[in-house]
Amino acid sequence: MSKVDKIKAEIESLPSEEFAEIFRWLSGNDWEKWDKEIETDSQAGRLDFLVREVLQEKVQGNLKTL
Repeated sequence: MSKVDKIKAEIESLPSEEFAEIFRWLSGNDWEKWDKEIETDSQAGRLDFLVREVLQEKVQGNLKTL
């Protein structure tokens, strides 16, 4: 049995409160990594195309005011 399989089995055997705690921790960890990736991509200019697309849509009058 792999280490991951052992961890999965342990997690599945947790009481619901502890399962929820692990879930919140993993979810928060995942969001933090995602935020760092977005920040890195933004600083490197890899998301500039999104700004150009939005500005083009604005010029064309395709954006709605919220």
